[in-house]
Amino acid sequence: MMRIDSHQHFWRYSPQEYPWIDPEWPIRRDYLPVDLEPELRRNQLEGCVAVQARQSLEETRWLLELAESAPFIKGVVGWVDLRSPGLESQLAEFAGKPKLAGVRHVVQDEPDDQFMLRKDFQRGIAKLREFELTYDILIYPRQVPAAIELARAFPEQPFVLDHLAKPQIRDRILLPWSTQIRSLAQCPNVMCKISGLVTEANWQGWQAEDFQPYLEIAFEAFGPDRLMFGSDWPVALLAADYEQVFNLVRDYLVRHNQEAEAKVFGLNAARFYDL
Repeated sequence: MMRIDSHQHFWRYSPQEYPWIDPEWPIRRDYLPVDLEPELRRNQLEGCVAVQARQSLEETRWLLELAESAPFIKGVVGWVDLRSPGLESQLAEFAGKPKLAGVRHVVQDEPDDQFMLRKDFQRGIAKLREFELTYDILIYPRQVPAAIELARAFPEQPFVLDHLAKPQIRDRILLPWSTQIRSLAQCPNVMCKISGLVTEANWQGWQAEDFQPYLEIAFEAFGPDRLMFGSDWPVALLAADYEQVFNLVRDYLVRHNQEAEAKVFGLNAARFYDL
């Protein structure tokens, strides 16, 4: 059984390249494979999927270089300009890189909640199947309706929702997020990552039970066949250490069988990203 962290990041920190990292946050330093490997080993995970944190082709190239030098990086979710007329040549550059598993755009930062429904963006999504690439959906709850339309428009394209669409755990708000998540889960081409939850809770005062309603909805909607664990390390360090994040999901899965645990902690990610 392959045990995988389906969502984490690497970076060489600079304020210019990572403006989304707040000046007050303690993660303003380099995070590289040498920092992650001990955490994976400690939690008996065999590998990870490195996900873009900058929107540049240079970032994609760099992550693929890291993956070549660190065998435990099983896959890369990079970035390409899905709206560019030159998208095909960008994708062709990476076509010979077997560890490029998918791409992502930071849609959560787009002011237009209908961004994913724009014609130029959807032309880019239409190209991904040709290159056998998945797409990670990074959004806030208000953008879930557009994600539903996107998934329905491209039923053959494999999508995965990052961070459960960042529900408002800190404020204990479930609606309309829960209804929309159930609708999105009705699209069989969409999977979901149990990731990024601790940073949506109270960073200094969260309790394991804070996440229970959100995990229950995720499991009810997607089931153990379409969920995958992701640490969101090192962003998660703002609210919890790696082991705490891992244990939140592991402890919840105690109520399920070992087969479900194996799927969520690796088999689903390996299948989705073709690791």
